[in-house]
Amino acid sequence: MHIKDKINLDYDGLVENGPITIVAFGDSVTHGALASGEINYETVFWNLLKQKINAKRSYVPVNVINAGIGGITAFASLDRMDKHVFAHNPDLVIVCFGLNDVNRELEEYLSSLRIIFQKCIDFGTDVIFMTPNMLNTYVAEDTAEIHKEYAATTAAYQNDGKMDLYMKSAVELAKEMGVSVADCYLKWKELSKTTDTTKLLANRVNHPIKEMHELFANSLFEIIFKDDDEVKQKTSGTMYDAN
Repeated sequence: MHIKDKINLDYDGLVENGPITIVAFGDSVTHGALASGEINYETVFWNLLKQKINAKRSYVPVNVINAGIGGITAFASLDRMDKHVFAHNPDLVIVCFGLNDVNRELEEYLSSLRIIFQKCIDFGTDVIFMTPNMLNTYVAEDTAEIHKEYAATTAAYQNDGKMDLYMKSAVELAKEMGVSVADCYLKWKELSKTTDTTKLLANRVNHPIKEMHELFANSLFEIIFKDDDEVKQKTSGTMYDAN
């Protein structure tokens, strides 16, 4: 049963099918990381998504499993799928990797995503691939000293097109496999035409500020309820939406 159908369960349906369960499977952004050493589970995108779903209809409980781990890649996450994802019998898996994968080979990233997507499809759960935010485009003066060397590397990845290539390739793979895509990276790229997106990164490298998690949550909500005209009206035109 899809979430868009499950949300309308009545008492008997809830007894038979249980609450909505979502697993957010990703890296530090999914984990809840903000500035260096700061993690916030209240403002992270999956918690905002949970609130949006319950605001649509409060009767059906929504449980979100945070399966994000800071610093991890898609490849390093393959062996943890059974116990971190499928053990929870999810109705939806949100997959968001790329920020760390860009340090490694493109083929490893794509082959790992292919395995993740296929395992979700075989399990029978809905799956959304959410592309992450942009990296920094320069080394900001207020970047923590410990991160400045890496910030120079990530800025090069962003400016020389490497991050663009990884995201474009990943989106193409997801669409090829019939996986829904919440292309938040594309929205960040549009935003970068008029906004200094490095200042929208809490650590000035790769962790979005709290407010930018709203863009992620809106994008996911729109995908889940894409045929609902009321949802389209409610989620359009927010401060950080680049339409």
